[in-house]
Amino acid sequence: MVSQISEAILDVIADALVDKGYILLSDIIPDYVSLALLEKMQAEQNIEFKKAAIGRGIEQQINTEVRCDKISWLDNQDHIDREYILVMNQLKDGLNRRLFMGLFDFESHYAVYEPGAFYKKHLDSLHGSQNRILSTVFFLNPDWQENDGGELILYDESDLPLEVVNPNIGTLVLFLSERFPHEVRPTMKTRNSIAGWFRVSNATHGF
Repeated sequence: MVSQISEAILDVIADALVDKGYILLSDIIPDYVSLALLEKMQAEQNIEFKKAAIGRGIEQQINTEVRCDKISWLDNQDHIDREYILVMNQLKDGLNRRLFMGLFDFESHYAVYEPGAFYKKHLDSLHGSQNRILSTVFFLNPDWQENDGGELILYDESDLPLEVVNPNIGTLVLFLSERFPHEVRPTMKTRNSIAGWFRVSNATHGF
């Protein structure tokens, strides 16, 4: 059974999103879930990875000069994936109670960056599109060293580096999708993560 996110932690997350628009967390996902997710990623026969594309809809295309990770979408029918999704649903419900964000849906995919892979600076949601509202990145890399690269960089609204996040296992990053450009620096060894987005169903949200 997945442990519950405490009301106190949900308060901290909500306050951070209001005050600065992002937060870095550790230990919010149980260790056994992290290890099961990592084991699934490493057992390639259990996941079909495809080259990641940029853009959406008819404009979607593969451009390895912008991003060169491989992805596989999580499936709520898979018992390992479901453990992670259940925690994200707790987060969704807790933030909706506190901030009235109108989050109704969560989509996420595994992302593997092989040595040399990167993802150049981008926004997860165009300003005003009001589809992806809150972005998540969860890292699954034990014993990651500083010279292994693969850092997630968050930029502020002046396009200056705001946070440099090493992709250590158990670290979860949450940030407002329309507000923070971000990039993945080239990695020196295989880097595993789960990227996700909370979405709204209409143009009404706020806090």
